Parts: sequence; structure tokens; C-alpha cells
Amino acid sequence: VQLQASGGGLVQPGGSLRLSCAASGTIFTIYSLGWFRQAPGKQREPVASIVFGGTSDYADSVKGRFTIGRADAKNTVYLQMNSLEPDDTAVYYCNGKIDGLGYKTLDDYWGQGTQVTVSS
Repeated sequence: VQLQASGGGLVQPGGSLRLSCAASGTIFTIYSLGWFRQAPGKQREPVASIVFGGTSDYADSVKGRFTIGRADAKNTVYLQMNSLEPDDTAVYYCNGKIDGLGYKTLDDYWGQGTQVTVSS
């Protein structure tokens, strides 16, 4: 299983960015896809996730500003980030809880990080 993240960059405060995460390879079941982030000197923290066929969940710090959703492409989710703040600056990592072995158990898979910098 591979997770490919894209869409990071530099944006001014108040601006928007859209991240994408595409899961590929041998996949039996995707339970959820989501995003974590890690700022310099801080621990990695969850940002948003979506259960396939279920609900989405957000960190309190991004509620009302970020939206996670299923993209038209297969096994792909997006994270629409609006009203970005300097505190949103971090490396964003795509995470998937996926059955990639056919054993009906879920493992955590990670994509490469993508840098999001919010600065004037």
C-alpha cells in the first residue's frame, strides 16, 4: 500500500490550500484516510479523518476552517484548508487505516509529508 500526498506550499494568512492523498497498491479495505501534522519541535497531531462510508472528524483547532472529503478519483481524499493561520504551519502527513494483506485487520500506513507554510 502506498499513500501519495500532494498540494502543500506557501500561503499568506487567511489564504487557502488543498491537499490530496491517494492510496494505491494492493488494498482490500480502506477503513479511513486522514491527515496528521507535525510542526517544528512539536509532536505529530491528528488534523482530520474520514471513515469511508461514515463520518468525518476534525481537531478542534481546525473545525470550521478545514474540510475533508472523498475525491472523485478512487481511494483519494482531499483536505480543503481555508482561513489558514501561521499556527497551521507544519508538515502534513496522510494516514490510512487499511487492510492491505487480506487478513481483515487494519494497519496504519503513512504517506510522505508535504510542507504547508503560512506566512506573510
